[in-house]
Amino acid sequence: MAGSHSPSMKDVAAQAGVSYQTVSNVLNHPQRVSEHTRRQVQTAIDALGFVRNESARQLRGGGSRMIAYVMFDVCNPFFADVAEGAQDAADAAGMVLYLCNSGEDAARQTAYLEMLEQQRVEGVLITPVDPHDPRIAALQARGTTVVLVARGSDLGRCSVTVDDVLGGDLAVTHLLDIGHRKIAFVGRTEDLGHPSDRLVGAEQAIARAGSEPLTLLETARLDIAEGRRAGERLMGIPAARRPTAAFCANDLLALGLLQQMVRLGVRVPEDMAIVGYDDIQFAEAATAPLTSVAQPRHLLGRTAVELLLADARGETSPDNRHVVFKPELIVRASTRLHT
Repeated sequence: MAGSHSPSMKDVAAQAGVSYQTVSNVLNHPQRVSEHTRRQVQTAIDALGFVRNESARQLRGGGSRMIAYVMFDVCNPFFADVAEGAQDAADAAGMVLYLCNSGEDAARQTAYLEMLEQQRVEGVLITPVDPHDPRIAALQARGTTVVLVARGSDLGRCSVTVDDVLGGDLAVTHLLDIGHRKIAFVGRTEDLGHPSDRLVGAEQAIARAGSEPLTLLETARLDIAEGRRAGERLMGIPAARRPTAAFCANDLLALGLLQQMVRLGVRVPEDMAIVGYDDIQFAEAATAPLTSVAQPRHLLGRTAVELLLADARGETSPDNRHVVFKPELIVRASTRLHT
C-alpha cells in the first residue's frame, strides 16, 4: 500500500481497527479518546508512515498557521537579519514562516503575492518593491493581514519601520559637523520608501546648515557592485567640484564605494569620508570600519510578526497599527574629525 499512495486517515483507521472519527479525534481532540486507543492509533500511524495533510485541514477549517515574508533582497544581510527576527516571533507563536525573495523585481513580487493568496496564508509581511502593487490590495480584500516592513504606510496598512528621514539627517549632520561641505548622496532617489526618505533627511540637514546642495549619484540597485560604479563616477568629477564625503543609502553601497576608493588609492577618510545605513555586521569588519546609521534589524522582524498576529485577531487600533523606531548613528573609522 505504501508504494501505491500516501496513507490516509482511512488507512490508519483500518490498520488500527477503529473508526475514521476515532482517528480524527486522536489527531485533533486527543482528550476525547482513551490512552489505550491513542496508543493503538499512534502505532498504526508509525507503521504506515502517515503524515497529516495540514493544508487540506486548514482549507476545511478556514484557518491557517502560515505567514510569509516577501523580502526585498535576500542578498542584503539587513533583510536576512529582519527575517531572522520574524522567524523567532513566528516560532514563538507556533506559526510557519515562508520566506520569498523578490530580489528588487516588481514582477517577482507580484508572482509571489499571487501564490500566497492561493495558499491562503494567515498574513503577509512585505518590504515592497512596488507598494502600489494591486496584489497587495487583493490580499487585503480577501481578509489577509498585510504588514509593511522597513516601509512607512499611508495606504491603510499596518507598518513597522524606522524614521529614515531622521536617519538621513543624522548621517549628513555628522559629515557637516566634521567639516565637509561637498557631500554626495549615493542611492536610488525615486519613491521606493526608505531610500528616498533618507535623501529627504539628508537634504533637510543641508538646508539647515546652508551648505552646498548634495551631489546625487543615482544607482540602479542597492548593492555592492552599484557602490563600486558610483565610486568610479565620483572620482570622475573634477577635483575642484568633487565631494569630499558620501552618504550612501545602505551599507552595501557604502562597502562597494569603499572598495573602489581603495582600488583607486583614495584614502578613507582622509580624502573621502563615507557613511552607510543599516549597520550590518560587515560594516564594522570593513577595511576602514564603516560609520553607519543603525536600525534594530531583528526587532523590526519580531515586531512585524507580533503586529500581524495582533491585527489578524482584531487587537489593533489606529494608534498602534504603525510602529516607528528611531535610528542611531554609529561612528567608526570611515569618518573622522578634520583638524
